[in-house]
Amino acid sequence: MPKQLVICNLRAARKARDLSQSELAGLVGVKRQAIYDMESGRYVPNTHVALLLAKVFGCGVEDLFSIASSSGDTAVTLVGEWESGLRVSLVKVRDQLIAYPLDDKWISSEGFQSADGLLKDDCRCVHLLHSEEALEKKALLLGCDPAFAILSSHVSHCHGEERLQCRFAQSYAALKALSSGYAHLAGTHLHNRSDTESNLELARATLGGSKAKVIAFSSFEEGLMVAPDNPLGIRSIGDLTGGIRFANREPGAALRVLLDDHLSRLGISPEAIDGYDRLVHSHNEGAKMASFGLVDAALGLRAVAMSHGLGFVSLEMVRCDLVIPHDLMEHSAIKLILELLQTRGLRDELAALPGYDPSCMGTVIGET
Repeated sequence: MPKQLVICNLRAARKARDLSQSELAGLVGVKRQAIYDMESGRYVPNTHVALLLAKVFGCGVEDLFSIASSSGDTAVTLVGEWESGLRVSLVKVRDQLIAYPLDDKWISSEGFQSADGLLKDDCRCVHLLHSEEALEKKALLLGCDPAFAILSSHVSHCHGEERLQCRFAQSYAALKALSSGYAHLAGTHLHNRSDTESNLELARATLGGSKAKVIAFSSFEEGLMVAPDNPLGIRSIGDLTGGIRFANREPGAALRVLLDDHLSRLGISPEAIDGYDRLVHSHNEGAKMASFGLVDAALGLRAVAMSHGLGFVSLEMVRCDLVIPHDLMEHSAIKLILELLQTRGLRDELAALPGYDPSCMGTVIGET
């Protein structure tokens, strides 16, 4: 009889209760390593431990552990809101298979992006469309620097089977997902205050003591994307109080932090800005609103503004860093990425982007 696959939903239940692995282990009376091994699929608990876990969460054992419906199913951890039957993008982080939806953010002019698997009706398993071995050599980078797509292409152009998949996430969300084990590396681009390294500080605060390296990727100009030729004469954040229709970024986005710091230094109340609560969730979304004349100014990058034919008001040059957990440094795709950060070709291509300066690329900023 073939070995049956046990699906473990313990991580999701623990996260919903905001419990650490150590805290849950203490409630059940086992070691933290046991919780880690259960969540990673290395260890199936005995009846006694399973019942204790169910008691802690006030649910049935079958809500925490179940058997896959068929031998072709593979257990996954779902990130985001789901419906059955969705095409999914898959990555393997440590020993856990992580599934993300292939939603409309992945649609390009060339068509739909190919999926790695199809989510089953039970929303706990996927049917793999490619070999699981291929997933071993793929890394997932969460972040919002548009130049990450160029890094991904350089990885693909190498002769090995390594791949880098990039998925959009603002800086704070990217680091939270990295801390939860949902990605291999994260990008963050908070501006520095005085002599502090803001990206390093955010990584330390978010990763909760986990060891990681913070490595520079590139610097770029951040500012206000405005109509072509800037007909309203916007020159600074202070000009946003003059009846300018503005599009802001969501809380946790690095550009939102930059705006709030400028407002604080200028003594300007957010209520004085028409559109402080009018939120967009990406550089491109803000650029489109400015292009369509729905707003007069939106936060973004010079490169994004120019790609949409917009004007740009520079506010600050900000460095984007990669945050990589220590235990994933030997992943084959990450090793290749670190090699590419030292190459002339990647630096030259980023230097050709408006407002980008890759001279810092590959510099180790610090460790958490």
